[in-house]
Amino acid sequence: MTVESGVTATGEKRSDDAPAGEALGRQAGRGLRWSLLGTMAVKLGSFAMGLVLARLLVPEDFGMYAIALAATQFVMHIKDVGLIAATVQWRGRLEDMAPTATTMAFLFSIAIYAVFFTAAPWYTTLAHSPEATPIVRILTAIILIEGVTAVRVAALLRTFRQGTLTVANLAGLAVNAAVAIAMAADGAGAYSFVVGQLAGWIVTGVIVMAAVRMPFRFGFSRSIARQLMRFGVPLAASLGVEAFLMNADYVIVGHALGTVAVGYYLLAFNVSSWAQGIIGTAVRYVSVPVFSRLSEGGQRELSDGVNKSVPLLVTILIPIAVLASALASPLVIFLYGHEWAPAVAALRFLMILTVVRILTSFALDILTGAGATKSALWANLGWAIALIPALWVSTYAGGIRGTAIGHAVVGVVVAMPLFGFALHRVGVRLSTMVLPILRPVIGGLVAGIVAWVASHHTSHNSLLELAVGGSLGLIAYVVVALTPVQWRSLLGRFRRREATDVAVG
Repeated sequence: MTVESGVTATGEKRSDDAPAGEALGRQAGRGLRWSLLGTMAVKLGSFAMGLVLARLLVPEDFGMYAIALAATQFVMHIKDVGLIAATVQWRGRLEDMAPTATTMAFLFSIAIYAVFFTAAPWYTTLAHSPEATPIVRILTAIILIEGVTAVRVAALLRTFRQGTLTVANLAGLAVNAAVAIAMAADGAGAYSFVVGQLAGWIVTGVIVMAAVRMPFRFGFSRSIARQLMRFGVPLAASLGVEAFLMNADYVIVGHALGTVAVGYYLLAFNVSSWAQGIIGTAVRYVSVPVFSRLSEGGQRELSDGVNKSVPLLVTILIPIAVLASALASPLVIFLYGHEWAPAVAALRFLMILTVVRILTSFALDILTGAGATKSALWANLGWAIALIPALWVSTYAGGIRGTAIGHAVVGVVVAMPLFGFALHRVGVRLSTMVLPILRPVIGGLVAGIVAWVASHHTSHNSLLELAVGGSLGLIAYVVVALTPVQWRSLLGRFRRREATDVAVG
């Protein structure tokens, strides 16, 4: 069905009518800008909401929410059996497969929710938080909304309409914040988290459904279903394992140390996830369609694209991770208060895990775009097999600090090599990235030392420690990490902007 010449019902331009100047890079760049803007706005809003809730609620409330969040993040990764990515990567007309994909996503979400609704008491008992059972059941209901909107979200991603998703997500966040804060002020405890999130997802889903100009139809084609499952099932399994990897520590900490310790760990994990939430989420919105298109041009084109993007990603990521780790104590105390200081012990090492998470997630996107979802699954499975015993031992040995250390070590020693091998198998040349990455890594080490020393020689004022340590650490990073070519490029841009300002003045 078309709504105008050369345009599908989803707003996607067909290849025969596409403007000649509309290059993939321009589409991806526009999508990435919207993704960065949207995710940054959402994360800033979530951060502000978290600051308010941290002063209205107690660590035990955060702990129960963490238990429910772990279950929800797992089901959110598997709820559509990889159908969103399969739709983005679909090589034919979207209208031909949409009814089948919609039917499958809807039925799978209902079935998965039924399983988790039934298993919730067992899961919360395992985490030594049986009182969190109704909270788990409410929060996991989000996947029912996702089951309805999955194909429409994929249609927006496929056509690089990240601006629409940004609007939908911001509207959902506004509703989430209003409901959660009002309920927390009224004494609803952990229920304020889950009811707020559920209300926000409903609003986001309504906007997405209204934005995609495609009839909502159910249908089923065996041949299309087989193609979707051939691509989607290994990906869903891989994403499920990935979610398990990122949330198993909540269950283990709860079982070993109790709900209050989970609350401290959740706060540390949330702070460490800011970079993942902003950079990783924004990149993921565009990376799968981009690498899917690049893989159509062959292994060399895919490898060249990866070699250009990974060093840039590392250069941006390293200073964020290093400075947050070096300044973990003043950061937590300034934002949340001295009562949350126990979270610092975990945060320092969780920043190492943040680097691992963003890079492995990017590798997963590359493998997904190349159609190598089975390779991604095996890499994540190897990571999981090594992680669980390591988390169990390290948590009992060192509390939440031990949990963070165990998670970070396994990520560096096991996960990174496994995903590197998987990328090598699809033709990505990794050796050419070593030198471009080495300089930012050295710069990060220098920046971390400078920031730590500067903060420890500043008066015991958390804001002043952050300002002095962060500024000096960032300057040290820029001096060491940037190459002469990058310096000349930055100076050239500054001079051009200065000349423009003078001309305008």
